[in-house]
Amino acid sequence: MKVATFNVNGVKGRLPRLLEWLAETAPDVACLQEIKTGDATFPIAPIRAAGYDAVWHGQRSHHGVAILSRVGTPVEVRRGLPGDDSDLASRYVEADVGGLRIASVYLPNGNPVPSPNFDYRLRWMERFIAYAQDLMASGLPVVLAGDFNVVPTNADIYNAGSWRFDAVLQPETREKWARLMEQGWVDATRHLHPKERIYTFWVNEAAFRRNAGFRMDFLLLSPALVARLQATGVDAEHRGREKPSDHAPAWIRLAPSNG
Repeated sequence: MKVATFNVNGVKGRLPRLLEWLAETAPDVACLQEIKTGDATFPIAPIRAAGYDAVWHGQRSHHGVAILSRVGTPVEVRRGLPGDDSDLASRYVEADVGGLRIASVYLPNGNPVPSPNFDYRLRWMERFIAYAQDLMASGLPVVLAGDFNVVPTNADIYNAGSWRFDAVLQPETREKWARLMEQGWVDATRHLHPKERIYTFWVNEAAFRRNAGFRMDFLLLSPALVARLQATGVDAEHRGREKPSDHAPAWIRLAPSNG
């Protein structure tokens, strides 16, 4: 099974790019972030015509996440994180699909630093860490996929010094990421490619052309899935197409379950 994550940066405006990518790479499950459209205006018809069903948690003009599947209809489990009923931002949706529990995640960016935005980001990450622990404790085969807006190490960015004041590199951000990973989650890309320079985000076309990128899009696996991990990759070429997202899709391939 091929599972991918893609911050599309506007699903309606980037629909040609999304459909092109689906047709060319055929992920079985695709987690989308920043769909930037409300629930009623999500373009489900052309997505179904492409062979995918979906669940989505939309928000007009901002944020928004979705899970697309061509291996059965995703069964929604949760939309939104627990822990703060006042937080209405659409940043999390979770579903059962293809024998897996899969979440599409879009963490707050948090800029500038310091600011209320950064404080919100840290609170959101605390809630996410708490809920991820529950998922880990469930024993289910789980994939947490999305744009985490975290650069875990300096090896995950072309030049850490140039971005040292950005929220994605702050010590508080990295500390919370480390606490998440201490629960037992496995970064699929680093598991198979521990030392390669791999990027999923480029701030503009010029940065893409010189490969001045960040790695901020991840597929995190619960331990039971690690033995099934066969391959990982980034469809970086799609970043160079006409009117692309500033992110490229990242993906994993899992062997069938022996169960």
